[in-house]
Amino acid sequence: MTENFQAMATLAAAKMRPVFPETPLMRNELLSERFGADIYLKREDLSPVRSYKLRGAFNAMRKVIPEQSLFVCASAGNHAQGVAFMCRHFGVRGVIFMPVTTPEQKILKTRMFGGEQVEIRLVGDYFDATLAAAQTFCSKEGAHFLSPFDDEDVIEGQASVAVEIEQQLGRVPDHVILPVGGGGLSAGIYSYFDQECRYTFVEPEGAKSLAAALDEGEPVDVSPVNTFVDGASVAKIGARTFARLKTIGRDDVIALEEDRICCTIVEMLNVEGIVLEPAGAMALEALGEVAEQIKGKTVVCIASGGNFDFERLPEVKERAQRYSGLKKYFILRLPQRPGALRDFLDTLGPSDNITRFEYMKKSARNFGSVLIGIETDAPENFPTMFQRIETAGFSYTDITNDETLAQFVI
Repeated sequence: MTENFQAMATLAAAKMRPVFPETPLMRNELLSERFGADIYLKREDLSPVRSYKLRGAFNAMRKVIPEQSLFVCASAGNHAQGVAFMCRHFGVRGVIFMPVTTPEQKILKTRMFGGEQVEIRLVGDYFDATLAAAQTFCSKEGAHFLSPFDDEDVIEGQASVAVEIEQQLGRVPDHVILPVGGGGLSAGIYSYFDQECRYTFVEPEGAKSLAAALDEGEPVDVSPVNTFVDGASVAKIGARTFARLKTIGRDDVIALEEDRICCTIVEMLNVEGIVLEPAGAMALEALGEVAEQIKGKTVVCIASGGNFDFERLPEVKERAQRYSGLKKYFILRLPQRPGALRDFLDTLGPSDNITRFEYMKKSARNFGSVLIGIETDAPENFPTMFQRIETAGFSYTDITNDETLAQFVI
């Protein structure tokens, strides 16, 4: 079965070459030096649609054309763009269903890739309603539904990533680190390399569908999910993808906090000039979790996508700073007397910078509540700062990690 799958994936990769070039496999000096290993990035963010999703779409479509000429998908992201790109390439009609809440930028990019071959229909506030509408349309029109991951031809197409890695590296790497959402990419790579290398499968903390499936022995719904890592926030891993992944070791599956993933997004952008979406940054951030395992090894991290909306950059930077301990928010109970503010400012150190200062309300005639954001250059500055605040007689409440309160005031 493995040999046949490898042959089919290799054929799929060869069929893709006239359509788009292979994505680069690039050794990263920064990460290699940091972890004492040869670390390569498989740059799927440099594909024509800035993600690997066009691979599966291409492979699934080529197998039913020309008998089928109408294709349908439901997606608000990379899958929609991959399908649109391939509809234009094959000259077939595509109907792409997206939630009404889809950002305009994603709609425009999908329309750009698909051109006149693609029709976009906005249906439903949530993805479940969008998916139902797409499937109803498929049944009525006799169209071919293109699943984002739970399809054998899609899995085979995503496995072309592994084919290229082996060809570019000249051998199978010692360790592959890759993100998991619905499981199409991970099932494809795992099925291709099989037991020839070690794996680390990375999920966002708020959508651990693979871990849950391994614990239960079958796919389970982990709703509600945190949608921040939108490229990997899947509530239920695919049945076909899990059938290929069910034998992996539970210890090889890890979850990363969403805020932590932001640290890699910021670093790669600032230091390396690489733009990664949250799902695309997960494999790189996971290196810290397997640092001892990979010393002296050849490691490939799958940078799965770079469709990052720069309007999200302030939020990403904010999350990264909070996770790194470089930024905190607290509510200060400030006496309503002359000089009180000056006394508080005297408690700040030379590296402490006020980024937010907002009177919220007067809690009593003689006191007011102030929301304060402080940014500093080292996490250890905060304990000493808070000690000075307490010594000066001020009362405060740290709300940095209070997610419920932060939604309303930060």
